[in-house]
Amino acid sequence: MLTEKERLEKVFHHEEVDRPPCICPGGMMNMITAELMDTCGVTWPEAHTDAEMMARLALANYEQGCFENIGVPFCMTVEAEALGAEVTMGTKIFEPHVTGYAIDSVLDWKKLKPVNIEEGRAKVVIDAIRILKEKNLDVPIVGNITGPISTASSVMEPVNFYKDLRKHKKEAHEYMTFVTEQIIDFARAQIAAGADVIAISDPSGTGEILGPKYFEEYAVKYLNMVLDGLQDEKMGTIVHICGQMKSVYRQIDMVHSDALSFDSVVPMKEARKNLEDRVLMGNVSTYALEFGDPERVAKLTRNCVAGGSNIISPACGLGTKSPLVNIQAILKTLKEDEVAADA
Repeated sequence: MLTEKERLEKVFHHEEVDRPPCICPGGMMNMITAELMDTCGVTWPEAHTDAEMMARLALANYEQGCFENIGVPFCMTVEAEALGAEVTMGTKIFEPHVTGYAIDSVLDWKKLKPVNIEEGRAKVVIDAIRILKEKNLDVPIVGNITGPISTASSVMEPVNFYKDLRKHKKEAHEYMTFVTEQIIDFARAQIAAGADVIAISDPSGTGEILGPKYFEEYAVKYLNMVLDGLQDEKMGTIVHICGQMKSVYRQIDMVHSDALSFDSVVPMKEARKNLEDRVLMGNVSTYALEFGDPERVAKLTRNCVAGGSNIISPACGLGTKSPLVNIQAILKTLKEDEVAADA
């Protein structure tokens, strides 16, 4: 029988496995719920700023039979905060979010200071990965980073950012290069601390927002800059993009990640048809996981497998009020179907 780490690694390498892995990376694709916090005795917002608590909460997710990975952090604001944006740590139910911007325009990017990964929440994340690595589990540790477009549009007001991509192209590319360099440093530090996988979520860098031309010029370009800037000592990489993909399948196929993840508005059969040779991840409805029941989740899980998904995961992470029994139904279904197939 394959370990969780072996199964995921084989999928990244296009090798045959007994069944699809079931993971939820973390970061924007949050896997923490209020019920899980109550079960393990570690809660938000305290776990966002304490490495030991972050590690314990991440590990509880695996121990409770939810997913076959451990992932940190639990939000997508670490990079923006380190670059000068104001962030509130949220509550037990609500994730951290940006409350104030560091700059007003891409023209001001030189006012920003480089990220110091030896302080603040960046250090907390790296320390949490180190704590998890020391446990020597056969479970993949996923380090999460926020994608270049989403980070850049969190450091400054998003509407101004998208306008500046068109109005001030030279400075926009300079700004994006600077932001991407900071992301690479953070991701490399996570790998050095023990992360097996790097997952990049870029929900603000969608084809629907940018259109095919700017999606390729900005989203694809800087995602690949991150991916190509990582060291070889890693199991694999995942890129998650939100929104419809119909207009940008050609462009998303240019992304150098080992796996591509989409949200539930993208039919897996459609994605498989357009991306025949790619490792695909997704995409059990986040809404159904919170408001449905285990039978509904099981049906959606089987639909994902039938549609061609190689790695089964929630479409866009979990709502914090999602019942554990619904979340556990994904992995339970995959294991039951594996046993039935072997019978």
